[in-house]
Amino acid sequence: MLSYRHSFHAGNHADVLKHTVQSLIIDALNEKEKPYLYLDTHAGAGRYQLSSEHAERTGEYLEGIARIWQQDDVPAELESYLSCIKALNPNGKLRFYPGSPLIARHLLREDDKLNLTELHPSDFPLLRNEFSKDDRARTERADGYQQLKAKLPPPSRRGLILIDPPYELKTDYQAVVKGIQEGYKRFGTGVFALWYPVVLRQQIKRMVADLEATGIRRILQIELAVRPDSDQRGMTASGMIVINPPWKLEQQMNNVLPWLHKQLVPTGTGHTKVSWIVPE
Repeated sequence: MLSYRHSFHAGNHADVLKHTVQSLIIDALNEKEKPYLYLDTHAGAGRYQLSSEHAERTGEYLEGIARIWQQDDVPAELESYLSCIKALNPNGKLRFYPGSPLIARHLLREDDKLNLTELHPSDFPLLRNEFSKDDRARTERADGYQQLKAKLPPPSRRGLILIDPPYELKTDYQAVVKGIQEGYKRFGTGVFALWYPVVLRQQIKRMVADLEATGIRRILQIELAVRPDSDQRGMTASGMIVINPPWKLEQQMNNVLPWLHKQLVPTGTGHTKVSWIVPE
């Protein structure tokens, strides 16, 4: 199975896709005045030092965020996401990469709330420390899937739920579907955004079929592949499955994915995809 301790992979092509989608959803939520909840079920450490032993060992950020963050011809759809990267690296040198909680912290407004959970014994203290002075945020060392029962629906009845497990266990592919079902039952108008890695295509096909079988509607799939599918070890692609996506998201991703693919994969291998698993 994939071993996805985030510090090894921070800033790679999968992060670029995930955080682009996350930022666009937050931008859409920010268009209405009413506050909302950002719930991150597998929040990680919050920020990642790209000169750390873990990040240096893989160097994946060099083929991810490093290829785009200072480009001149960046599409408008990437502006919010890249503003988070630049805020964390004000001197123009790429030293830190923000995890999804820091992207949210940068883009959320004063009245919005962050609920961040992480179970990993090394990552949770870092996350708690990162957010200790942010009155909008609550950090918990807890099972992320349980939060989909415990924290939904939020009082504001608006929210983004980001589900980003490590997929270290085969059961994660089933657990995410069950978790989404539980959350959707309680909060059918929320935006649920699920990240997934493509290691074995068959696992993703099964997960998608399981999602279809839930009867939930408005499920959009967004994917960026850097290599063709393979039965060898390693992640060839990643994707985001978004339930109740903002109405602009499909078009925004159709606009930006070709540019991203060209920058991140100069050889042109792999593919991009934006399609409905289940429409309206």
